Amino acid sequence: MVWFLISVLVLLFFIAILGIRVLIEYERAVIFRLGRYSRVEGPGLIFFIPIIEGIRTVDLRIKTADIPRQEVMTKDNIPVLANTVVYFKVEKPEIAVIKIEDFEYAVRQYTQAALRDVMGNYELDFVLAEREKIAGSIKNIVDSETSGWGVDIEAIKIQEIELPSEMKRAMAKQAEAERERRAMIIASDGELKASDNLRKAAENLSKSHGALHLRTLQTIRDIAADPSEKIVLFLPSDMGDLLGKIVKR
Repeated sequence: MVWFLISVLVLLFFIAILGIRVLIEYERAVIFRLGRYSRVEGPGLIFFIPIIEGIRTVDLRIKTADIPRQEVMTKDNIPVLANTVVYFKVEKPEIAVIKIEDFEYAVRQYTQAALRDVMGNYELDFVLAEREKIAGSIKNIVDSETSGWGVDIEAIKIQEIELPSEMKRAMAKQAEAERERRAMIIASDGELKASDNLRKAAENLSKSHGALHLRTLQTIRDIAADPSEKIVLFLPSDMGDLLGKIVKR
């Protein structure tokens, strides 16, 4: 009888040891009793009855799921390759364990399908310019579905959108033509301002004979500084009037 009691106590001791589990702050244990959902325990020291109760440990930290690059057809029938990443976490571990077999795989697949649906509703120019808006639309669609799985979508980011090679060449030519157009506009604006300044300078010089003579002397000084051999003849500014009078006589 004594040995039987000792055996029972030893058995209970080992059962108690096997039924003790320590969970980290970000872990939760979903406990099932005889196959039925019982409760959620953790974090810290928890106890369950081995054989009768089973547990599934769930990580509550934010997870990162990389969506493989896939070909997506835009609204204007241009194929592009898109690469996406999803950030999500489990909010209700009991629902994530009971309602869906593999919530991580399900989140990736649903995001992949939503990416094709959303990008297919927009033309290429909008897809390239409004990447954040498209990612926000995908997040809303995925989040509305995964909330029933006990999963919360934190963010969805479109990392890369790759265009076909012929489309890249066409966009490069367009960008080069745009740069040339801007350069021509800037050059023409500069010439217009320069001609306007020259006109104003000529008007000012014509109003003062002394200023005109001074400008002539400055020009003579600049020419004289050049050592090249040249002969420069300067005529008075009123020489034209004098020749006109001689011709009339």
